[in-house]
Amino acid sequence: MATNPNQKLAVLIDADNAQASVIQELLAEVSRYGTATIKRAYGDWTTTNLKGWKDVLHTMAIQPIQQFAYTSGKNATDSALIIDAMDVLHAGSVDGFCLVSSDSDFTRLATRIREAGLVVYGFGERKTPEPFVAACDKFIYTEIFRTEPEEAKTEPEEAKPGKEPVAELPKLKPMILNALNAIAREDGWTTLSALGSQINRSHPSFDPRNYGVAKLGELIRQQAAYLEVKEVKSGEGDAVQTHLHVRRKAAASAKAG
Repeated sequence: MATNPNQKLAVLIDADNAQASVIQELLAEVSRYGTATIKRAYGDWTTTNLKGWKDVLHTMAIQPIQQFAYTSGKNATDSALIIDAMDVLHAGSVDGFCLVSSDSDFTRLATRIREAGLVVYGFGERKTPEPFVAACDKFIYTEIFRTEPEEAKTEPEEAKPGKEPVAELPKLKPMILNALNAIAREDGWTTLSALGSQINRSHPSFDPRNYGVAKLGELIRQQAAYLEVKEVKSGEGDAVQTHLHVRRKAAASAKAG
């Protein structure tokens, strides 16, 4: 999806459902989409559960928002984050939100923010329920921020008692071909950037890093069995730029038909 590095973003972190160990990398990712003018983390900081956050909050200049758990079994943190988000939304001081949580309780919040015309970037683990993922403009799985990321897996992990299942990554071929069918010109070609934007519209969690590569172009080149790519130059002199164009291979199209 197209990004505006000048947009102001509010980063709101559900510390009960986010890992302090990946926040530095997460904020670096946020900087790709804009400037984090608001950085807040919500939780009951009087408990020992959040002790790992102390150094991160100071180092990354994240404001801790204290929320006591008034009733056992009820998550007051979610309510505090949602109320603050709505206050920020109505203040009109930001262009978008980064919601950091793996909790589906923020699904309606993400939807409401988008209804107001602002962009929503979600950050959470692959166990994040699909409704929350789908409610965001873009959703980034935080597993890609680990220092030593695991090998990308397209099959879901076996569910264990007391452990939420990990989401299955969408299969690449149908996802890419459906996007191509939607936007390709009459000659079958489209630009790499347009293809990436179309995939993200249908699959907010799509990211090449989920599949073990850093860039979309690299991922597309690996699909040589059914995709054809070419480099197209535009501009003149020092302003020449090279763009990657993609289309479905004729043989693959004929076989599919």
